[in-house]
Parts: sequence; C-alpha cells; structure tokens
Amino acid sequence: MNSKWSKKWKSIFIWASAYISYIAFALVGGYTIVKTDDEELKKETKKALIVVLIFAAISAFLSVFYAIMSMKDNYYSSGAYDFYNVMTSLKNIANIVTFAVFIILQFFKKDNTQSEEKIEENAKEN
Repeated sequence: MNSKWSKKWKSIFIWASAYISYIAFALVGGYTIVKTDDEELKKETKKALIVVLIFAAISAFLSVFYAIMSMKDNYYSSGAYDFYNVMTSLKNIANIVTFAVFIILQFFKKDNTQSEEKIEENAKEN
C-alpha cells in the first residue's frame, strides 16, 4: 500500500488526537484498529487508549469528589476545595507532559516504512 503518511506521522496523529479529545481519538483510533493491517499502529493505538482511559478515570474521580464535597457547607473555603484544585492542576500538567513525551518519542522513532517498501519491491523482483 502506497501511503503519503509514514508510520511515524500516523502514530503522532494518533497520540495528538488522543490528547485533543475523546471523540477525535475514538474516530482516529477506531479507524486505525478496524481498517489498518499494520500491527505497530494497532499497538500504538492500544497504548494511547490505555493512557486516555487512565486520565479519564482520574477526571471521573475528581468530578465525583467535587460533586460530593460541594454539597458540604463552606466547601469553597475548606481544605477539600484546595485538594481538588491542586489535584486538578496536577492532572492537567501530567496530561500535557505525558502526551508530549509520547508524541516526542514517536517523532524521534526510526521510521521503517521506506525500508519495508524496498523489501517488498525486492521480493517482487525476485
């Protein structure tokens, strides 16, 4: 299959869509899982899914914590509110750093797409 995008750029696109939103990742990751034959891309999509689910679980916990604790009197001047703010900030920073690291790792990863195409061409010639 002759593609304009290399595996490296496809992997970067998968990680970037996972950072942008759940819907974008569902579309890109779902398409990758269903339509591609490349096992490396499927593996990257599964890794991105695990990371997305971890951050979604943390966000869900913080949302439930906020909903329960906001029913308490003087919540906004309590230590629980400070805890919620700090944890939300840490989660946001960790989210940015995690996805940036994975995108950078994919960017500097050696791309074997061209060498695989050459191998296929040599196999066809022989």
